[in-house]
Amino acid sequence: MVRIISYKQRDKDDGTSFFVLELQGGIEMVKSKETGNFYVTAKRAFIPSTFDEDVCESLVGTQMPGGIVKEVCEPFNYVVKETGEEITLNHRWIYKSEDELKPVHSPAKQEQNVIANSNVFSENGILEPSM
Repeated sequence: MVRIISYKQRDKDDGTSFFVLELQGGIEMVKSKETGNFYVTAKRAFIPSTFDEDVCESLVGTQMPGGIVKEVCEPFNYVVKETGEEITLNHRWIYKSEDELKPVHSPAKQEQNVIANSNVFSENGILEPSM
């Protein structure tokens, strides 16, 4: 499940604007590589909408089925707002519907029903060597 937590106005190259919805997944515990301590976080993603500002505002707090997953992309530079540090990322966080999150079963991994041959088991309860 994800929740719409906010919305933002974005501008297109042609000067027109549109709104994106900010989605947030459930909380996750992550272990710091530096300190070894755990901290809590949540994945966030933005998804474009066709809604006007009033509709976007009314949607804040709405839950939707699906999740936020990491997707590999072309490397890009990103400035960390808190520190001003510029880093290069090669992934982004995107929304996936509940159906897209379901694991795909390949034909090679299908379960097969196995029927045991009861003739190989002892009928008298005494362990006997096999022939």
